[in-house]
Amino acid sequence: MSNAQALEQGQSSGKGQTNNVTLGILLMIGATIVFALQDGISRHLAGTYNTYMVVMVRYWFFAAFVVFLAMRAPGGIRETARTDQLWLQIFRGVLLVGEICVAVYGFTILGLIESQAVFICYPLLVAALSGPVLGEKVGWRRWAAIGVGLIGVMIILQPGVGVFDPAAIIPFVSALMFAVYGLITRYAARRDSTATSFFWTGVAGMVFMTAVGIWFWEPMSRGDWGWMALLCVSGVTGHWLLIKCYEVAEAGAVQPFAYFHLIWAAILGVMVFGEVIRINVATGAAIIIAAGLFTLWRESRKRTAS
Repeated sequence: MSNAQALEQGQSSGKGQTNNVTLGILLMIGATIVFALQDGISRHLAGTYNTYMVVMVRYWFFAAFVVFLAMRAPGGIRETARTDQLWLQIFRGVLLVGEICVAVYGFTILGLIESQAVFICYPLLVAALSGPVLGEKVGWRRWAAIGVGLIGVMIILQPGVGVFDPAAIIPFVSALMFAVYGLITRYAARRDSTATSFFWTGVAGMVFMTAVGIWFWEPMSRGDWGWMALLCVSGVTGHWLLIKCYEVAEAGAVQPFAYFHLIWAAILGVMVFGEVIRINVATGAAIIIAAGLFTLWRESRKRTAS
């Protein structure tokens, strides 16, 4: 997803020197604005050109960004790339780029609003899968929040109303893929640094996406190359804002503000793409956000108690 590295960067929180919550919140809100813009540009480009090509070019720029960061890190690229779980890191990168392709395709089919309204359930899926995948304890309160959140998803999808559109499942598949990616990232973090995981996210994703996307190359107009350049720059800017956000503030304090992404995406969807916010989508999204905030609150209390 455009906000795909948010979860990964969150793993590095707590290592910063300060805890300036106000600045952290402002940086998080800034990041959500940039990522919503990125979603809108992705929808425009993928509506005209092949999704694989759009994501491939975006990843070329993203990979250059992570290599640049690795070159500036202590020990350079060699030290940053060092890992004894290479295939796991490669799988992470491929899974994420696959998730982004699914998400961008969903934008072109369902629009920004409905896609993002369903996708925001991913923290609940992470909580649900953390038990069987990572062996973490999931209490009944979190299970209740997960159940409530999934009810919100069902309200958005409305599977029992009229003829169910299978395309409505696309953002849920994207959310599920991102949840699995997040859990694998958490598992990889037990032995690799955030810098190492971030490096392989960009490089592995770029190599895989180039192998796939190069076969779908299409000529692009000069104006759309401008949008593509803005898409690439916005991606780097968003990641930079997130990195700074987690450097100055604890993840638990700023993570709830990541839900602003849905607000900006809705504004773009309505004002630029002429989408309509249906009552069931607004209701379901509100339920999902409430359940997600409760889950974040429980996680915060759990960390404080330990």
